[in-house]
Amino acid sequence: MAEAMLKQYRVWDAPTRIFHWVNFGTVLLLLLVGLLMLYKKDLGITSLDAKIAIKEVHILIGYIFALNLLLRLVWGFVGNRFALWRNIVPGRGFGAQLAAYVASIKSGRPQQFLGHNPLGRLAVVLLMLMLLSQAITGLVRAGTDVYYPPFGSTFAAQVAADGVDPASLKPYDKTGTDAVKLKALGAFKGPFGEVHLYTAYALLALILLHIIAVVRAEISEGGDLVSAMFSGRKTLSREPEDLND
Repeated sequence: MAEAMLKQYRVWDAPTRIFHWVNFGTVLLLLLVGLLMLYKKDLGITSLDAKIAIKEVHILIGYIFALNLLLRLVWGFVGNRFALWRNIVPGRGFGAQLAAYVASIKSGRPQQFLGHNPLGRLAVVLLMLMLLSQAITGLVRAGTDVYYPPFGSTFAAQVAADGVDPASLKPYDKTGTDAVKLKALGAFKGPFGEVHLYTAYALLALILLHIIAVVRAEISEGGDLVSAMFSGRKTLSREPEDLND
């Protein structure tokens, strides 16, 4: 009887699914390489060349991460209705929707949604803000630390001594730099590094909470949440709350 009530819906379009898995993979790799950089001394990595190589790997993965994020931000304005920001970012009436959803969980009969449920929408917004913060601060640090694009040439020009070609500057080498300007750049980049580091910790915690929430929702609400990010289809046992949104 219960299985006869199941109905499948096409929800996540291909670009949204691709973003999800590319983002998952790159964030995981960035966290792992980031930990390697953070604990390089404890791991016996002491040579400057090795330190720079690890940072360059982190940056190259970061480029893929940032490009993927940019494409998702754009897709939020042109994708299908479940990918659109107007259906994700909380707006008018969201408080009532959230209260109704929480009440349904407490009642033991959680509301079902084609797109993100109200708690999921909050999580997506917070996640995207963290990802955007990581992309911006990471690109700034890539420019200040090893003079990588898109800001590297600008920062190199700022710290180059008079008459020195900025393109000749090497990462972590003061040769050809102006000491005063280099110190100023160090003060400028410091806060970006702090934000990058602590947002990474917060992002890791949010990812763990996301996994826990998905498992809980999969068990209590159904919807094939994990497989839906591969197939694009959700299977629900009741009419979804956002069917006609």
